Amino acid sequence: MTSQPPLPAQPLSPLDGRYRAAVSPLADYLSEAGLNRARVEVEVEWLIALTDRSLFGTTPLADADKQRLRGLYRDFGQTEIDWLAEKEAVTRHDVKAVEYLVRDRLAALGLDAIAELTHFACTSEDVNSAAYALTVRRAVEHVWLPALHGVIERLRELAAEHADAAMLSRTHGQPATPSTMGKELAVFAARLERVATQIAGSAYLAKFSGATGTWSAHLAADPDADWPTIAREYIEGMGIGFNGLTTQIEPHDWQVELYDRVRHAGGILHNLATDVWTYISLGYFAQIPVAGATGSSTMPHKVNPIRFENAEANLELSAALLGSLSQTLVTSRLQRDLTDSTTQRNIGVAFGHSLLALDNLRRGLNEISLARDVLRADLDANWEVLAEAIQTVIRAEVVAGRSTISDPYALLKELTRGHRVGGTELAAFVRGLAIGDEAKQRLLALTPATYTGFAERLATN
Repeated sequence: MTSQPPLPAQPLSPLDGRYRAAVSPLADYLSEAGLNRARVEVEVEWLIALTDRSLFGTTPLADADKQRLRGLYRDFGQTEIDWLAEKEAVTRHDVKAVEYLVRDRLAALGLDAIAELTHFACTSEDVNSAAYALTVRRAVEHVWLPALHGVIERLRELAAEHADAAMLSRTHGQPATPSTMGKELAVFAARLERVATQIAGSAYLAKFSGATGTWSAHLAADPDADWPTIAREYIEGMGIGFNGLTTQIEPHDWQVELYDRVRHAGGILHNLATDVWTYISLGYFAQIPVAGATGSSTMPHKVNPIRFENAEANLELSAALLGSLSQTLVTSRLQRDLTDSTTQRNIGVAFGHSLLALDNLRRGLNEISLARDVLRADLDANWEVLAEAIQTVIRAEVVAGRSTISDPYALLKELTRGHRVGGTELAAFVRGLAIGDEAKQRLLALTPATYTGFAERLATN
């Protein structure tokens, strides 16, 4: 076998290759560079917090110096990324490399006098827990949740547009009491809105209490300082929550809660993708062809529902990763083990597959058109779904004393189960019923297309 020369450097993950454009906004927060920028932010803000309190004889920095110092993370870019990569190749420790970067930049800023306060009394996990809380919160709030709301908004638009579009329901895959397409889409919107609200209210927690969560080194350096209060004020000042009772690591329970909720949302979205795919296969939705796009490599007539299939697959990948994150992060041996370090590096991958699914769903929902004629034809071919209405009305008439029919359910079962019954046959059956005239007229006026209850109202609630 002839060997081939190696390819130029290639992305291993499709998220960094084929789908990069769809998920790139997450990289600003959940990439290695995004994490390192947040680590620099945590280190810089800790320096400012310490000097603001005049600890160890320091004096608060001038506002101009604070702004220059904050420029270390606000202007974080390729130069810093490359510097950290070179330094970590030597230190073999990512957080230590960040500490050295801050120290180096302090010298350049003429702030050498506070260099020893860099990473003061910190364990790496103090910095990491705060950095992950910041990056995950920002990724969720600035990228993932807006994408979810984009899908919900489109569902609400379609629900309103198709609120009156009567359709045959299919419980267990069989013809059932009609609904409207708008109401069915509104169900998904309402489910997603509920979970989105839960996710929007998520806690993002960090610890800042030293090597084993006891503030031992802090207390040794200054026994008179109220370190728990200082740490709380510092962490909360960055807009994240504070966990004051931990081991060496913040125990990640907030992450488990968040990822389980995101996975829950993904399950609902997966249900949406498979339902819309099924409606397309039934002909309820027609797909709007995209100019120049190929539906099938061999069958020119086809427009494949790839948006929903792609979403389905990516939601499954995301769910698997989010489930693994939750299962792994909830446990740490004794005061600390390192399994969480590798695991958390895949947070961006889990959200990336979810974001890609959201992008496909939003695009897919914009590329379908409701075939109302197909819905009407389907209803007209299934008049037997009115059996529920007829037997229910008979029961009401019996209770009201206007009928003596026994076992209405069995009567309608005999008429309709396993049989195709048209409008003419049902009308004849209703005319022969011993029920009140007003009830009989209501049933005679009923059609599968009008037997939708409050569906239209529900679609726009």
